[in-house]
Amino acid sequence: MPRRYVTTAIPYVNSKPHLGFAMELVQTDVMARHWRHRGDEVRFLTGTDDNSLKNAIAAAAEGVPTREFVDRNAAAFEGLREPLQISFDDFIRTSADPRHEAGVDRLWRAADARGDLYRKDFQGLYCVGCEQFYTEDELVDGNCLEHFTPPTPVSEENWFFKLSRYEDQLRELIESGRLRIEPESRRNEVLGFIRTGLQDFSISRSTERARGWGIEVPGDPGQVVYVWWDALGNYITALDYGADGESYRHWWVESDERTHVIGKGIIRFHAVYWPAMLLSAGQPLPTTIFVHDYLTVEGRKLGKSLGNAIDPVAIVEDYGVDALRWWLVRDVPRVGDADFTTERLLARYHEDLANGLGNLANRTVSMVHKYRGGAVPPLPPLPDIPLTAAISAVPAAVDAAMARFDFRTATAAIWKIVEEANRHVGEVQPWTLAKAEKAGDREAGQRLSDVLALLIHASRVVADELTPFLPAAARRVAAQLGDGRPRLGEPTPLFPRLEAKEN
Repeated sequence: MPRRYVTTAIPYVNSKPHLGFAMELVQTDVMARHWRHRGDEVRFLTGTDDNSLKNAIAAAAEGVPTREFVDRNAAAFEGLREPLQISFDDFIRTSADPRHEAGVDRLWRAADARGDLYRKDFQGLYCVGCEQFYTEDELVDGNCLEHFTPPTPVSEENWFFKLSRYEDQLRELIESGRLRIEPESRRNEVLGFIRTGLQDFSISRSTERARGWGIEVPGDPGQVVYVWWDALGNYITALDYGADGESYRHWWVESDERTHVIGKGIIRFHAVYWPAMLLSAGQPLPTTIFVHDYLTVEGRKLGKSLGNAIDPVAIVEDYGVDALRWWLVRDVPRVGDADFTTERLLARYHEDLANGLGNLANRTVSMVHKYRGGAVPPLPPLPDIPLTAAISAVPAAVDAAMARFDFRTATAAIWKIVEEANRHVGEVQPWTLAKAEKAGDREAGQRLSDVLALLIHASRVVADELTPFLPAAARRVAAQLGDGRPRLGEPTPLFPRLEAKEN
């Protein structure tokens, strides 16, 4: 079976989690669950980026010790597991996990042994929000495009990494597809950046400027490791890379797929810096980088620093996890930002889940009880109709869409069955067949049994394919349909109607 290792980016913990990261977490969870559902061997990692300067600044602004502040907020991120139904196998904290510092140390020393690290005096413009230096021509009206604030001038002596040494190698890896970046527009963006010429970048900060927070540079107590060098390493430090552990060999070196799921704002770090770091250390590269766009509110990116963050746990408390997970996979496009509103969340929930699948399952189970005493008739040879075509097509269609990180297309393939099944009910009118059967028409009775069996089969296929997307809801639907048993329980509402909460 294929072996797959999949990761989210690890967010800063300068505040509680917001809906933007919840989207990445849910979409990565769906990927991991889908592969497991198909029988693949999967490991799913997420965690938190604790060692950022912005975390220390936020702690100082609140008047609490950095450790206390980071621990509290990191716990909130890890706590998303239950309300969002996330199935991660591991959660790494870069300031608290002993695997991490050992791995960062090993990665640093490997690059140093390769001759790729050196010290020099440096002046630059640093955006604390991005934890990144910018050149003047990368700013608009003097502001960072991510946070709309001017970077801070910095002058100090730092360690640098020879990124320029890997320019040709990185370009060839991406052009050949050995390092796959999806969607294609993001691949082209990375190649465009590389072709402008790669510059060596600073990979340490003075301990003073870092406020004493972070991982000490090996052999240099006056410097801490740059947060991105530190954070990017989490993907392998969580596998015990620092000790060259069995997990590292099993899930990184020997894995068939090593997949990162990230937002478009950090593509340079993951598609350029990180592969170069691994090349320097003589380690395998990720195989695939999936890049998503942003969630927005009234056209503006969701963000803690922008003051428009939305609490995903509050959404779940108000409307349930089914509504949130379903909107994140059904409405958010593969390419382009998605504007979130409660109205869109509820409209999608009611149209697809309450009125679509919920109605199909309820009416099908009710008819089986009414016309066959709750006993599921045997499934006949499938007729050549649109409903059976949708059933036959769904596994391959879902697999192909998920291979492209295209949740909209995957869910549309599943919902084709729901739409065709409800249409089929309207066309064949089982209640009319039941009347004819009652009047003595045995052929109508057999036709009714065949229709009911086909509807149960179609609904069970939907429940099965829905499992990665809505795990709890899929279990409820499957239970309503008898979990494959020949007799059904009484129908109960699967997706109750929801009302918008007052602000």
